[in-house]
Amino acid sequence: MASSITTRSFTPPAASESVDRSYCQMKRILFVVAILALLFSACSPQATPTVDPVQAQASVIAAANTMVAMTMAAIPTATLIPPTPVPSPTLEPSPTLIPIPTSAFQASPTVAASSGGADTCKHPLDVKSAGPSTSLNLRNKTNGPVTIRIGLSTKSVFGQCGYLGWQVGTKDSITVSVPQTGPGPCYWVEAWINDPQKKSYVTGYGLCMNNAGTWHLDINYGQFVLTSP
Repeated sequence: MASSITTRSFTPPAASESVDRSYCQMKRILFVVAILALLFSACSPQATPTVDPVQAQASVIAAANTMVAMTMAAIPTATLIPPTPVPSPTLEPSPTLIPIPTSAFQASPTVAASSGGADTCKHPLDVKSAGPSTSLNLRNKTNGPVTIRIGLSTKSVFGQCGYLGWQVGTKDSITVSVPQTGPGPCYWVEAWINDPQKKSYVTGYGLCMNNAGTWHLDINYGQFVLTSP
């Protein structure tokens, strides 16, 4: 008697089902990895930013300039104070330059004796009879002793004429008394400068002294300078 054998057929899974299972497992792994990466980045300390020194210096300079500008703007504008008027100075009397002719050095003067006849005024002046007097300060500005004479070549209103003379040391001065000229005539003047390095003879005219006080006559190499009181 023949016996029958029962058999079961086994069908292996299809290839597509195996691929789908592997893909799902990979997605799970990638999801877990992504979550862990996010957690790690959230918990890790932030990197300290690097400061650019050039940019920092520029920022400091800009801030300083801004502060200076604000400070200058806060300073009040200066008010100009008008100057205090200065009183005008008192004008001093102007010195008078005595006109002088050009002349070579001459010998020291000698007193000429008066002779009879017409008065030539070549004699000493009679001071006591010549009217009111004034003071004359003779100042030697040269480097040598000086012999100086002044005189009237015509008679004054007091009927007097003649000359007066003095010696003045180097860089020295003397004060003498002379008759005032009044309405005229005025004195002529001459000086012999005995400077060893520069002997000179200087003459002039128009020496008018018509008031009291002290007149000043400066004796220079090339001119006389008269200053009123």
